[in-house]
Amino acid sequence: MQTYTLPQQGPEKIVLLQITDTHLFDDESGSLLGVETKKSFHAVLNAVDDAARPFDAIIATGDISQDHSEHSYQRFADGIARWTQPCFWLPGNHDFQPSMRSVLPSPQIKACEQVLAGEHWQVILLDSQVPGVPHGALSSNQLEMLDQALSAHPDRHALVLLHHHPLEAGSTWLDQHQLHNNEALWYVLDQHPQVKAVLCGHIHQELDRVFRDVRVLATPSTCIQFLPDSHDFALDQANPGWRYLELYANGDIQTQVYRLDGQQFAPQFDAAGY
Repeated sequence: MQTYTLPQQGPEKIVLLQITDTHLFDDESGSLLGVETKKSFHAVLNAVDDAARPFDAIIATGDISQDHSEHSYQRFADGIARWTQPCFWLPGNHDFQPSMRSVLPSPQIKACEQVLAGEHWQVILLDSQVPGVPHGALSSNQLEMLDQALSAHPDRHALVLLHHHPLEAGSTWLDQHQLHNNEALWYVLDQHPQVKAVLCGHIHQELDRVFRDVRVLATPSTCIQFLPDSHDFALDQANPGWRYLELYANGDIQTQVYRLDGQQFAPQFDAAGY
């Protein structure tokens, strides 16, 4: 298991910036349902810069690319290179892992399954990709790695990352594509009470729910947004977004989603899918 040690910059907390579902292309003007994803990605990065809020690391929870190209991953790496903080990423259903690895080794993007963050936190990155299909699943190796990592650090609070949502979000069409063996994940987490939260992407909307005493969080995409609680595929008018997480020594998590101001990236609302 590859482990990265993240020093704690401040005395009180670890701050993480989550960016997810960027859906970048080789083509600089590549668009997803009418939204040029490079432009929306950079608009989010610029808004983060404008906020000037300190953070310790970037976490990217999958669907970094839309077209599987090596250059799309380089676009992501080039975009976040404005900052010096390390980035930890994992694959989503749209990602192509050989192309992801083409930009590694990178001074900024760390290929690891575990981050020991400061003195009090452990962040575990899971690969829920099932190649060729939109839904997710965790292999027996991933579940064993998770159990071993948590068993090795029972004194640390834990944050678990994956791409696919591990419980129903409330949209019939989208919940078909959730983590299909989610009960296997929850079985492992039930054995480790230090797990405070599970954080994902995939659903292109905000989610904040408590399940089995664990907080489950999902974060808006940097491009298109899916309409919450929709039976059929539908897009939302909400703007691209990102999330900050503050991890405190006592296990508390303070977190908030932010979105771009104004309707800058309106998608094709009559789209029936993508």
